[in-house]
Amino acid sequence: MNVLAISGSLRKGSYNTLALRAAQKVAPEGVSIEIVDISDIPLYNDDQARQGLPAAVARLKDQLAHADAVLIATPEYNYSVPGVLKNAIDWISRPPEPPLNGKPVAILGASMGALGTARAQYHLRQILVFLNTFTLNKPEVFIGAAHTKFNAAGELTDEATKKMLHDQLVALQALWKKVG
Repeated sequence: MNVLAISGSLRKGSYNTLALRAAQKVAPEGVSIEIVDISDIPLYNDDQARQGLPAAVARLKDQLAHADAVLIATPEYNYSVPGVLKNAIDWISRPPEPPLNGKPVAILGASMGALGTARAQYHLRQILVFLNTFTLNKPEVFIGAAHTKFNAAGELTDEATKKMLHDQLVALQALWKKVG
């Protein structure tokens, strides 16, 4: 199963990007994860969209179309999904052929707070309903107190979190086999 992973944070050293890197390391056999960069996607503008997709958006749509499943790591900004992630979703959701339609998707999030992006993840689930994804319900991955779970080199050191990531990927693989 080829998984395309998106971090909703552009910050260098983002805990969400680090969590995706950790997921690459704990992925079960038969699962490969490619992390994509959404930093070059312009702000959504319907006038621009009508003239053709920007190259960064076309590339992302193509990558998503060829992925078997998607893994999204979202920070939580002001109790919700960060603007950069919502912007990327707004671009890729437009016709023709929205690439998330019918695609298995798993969500995770890491934050320094105790809730580990729970509120943002629930908002993201609402967005994904409209996009007609097969969003994995469980296990949920909320990485709270993330600053205590990664070392200075950006490596995940918390064994319980590694297990949660692994278990989520196992469940995503099972969902893909069921709906794919």
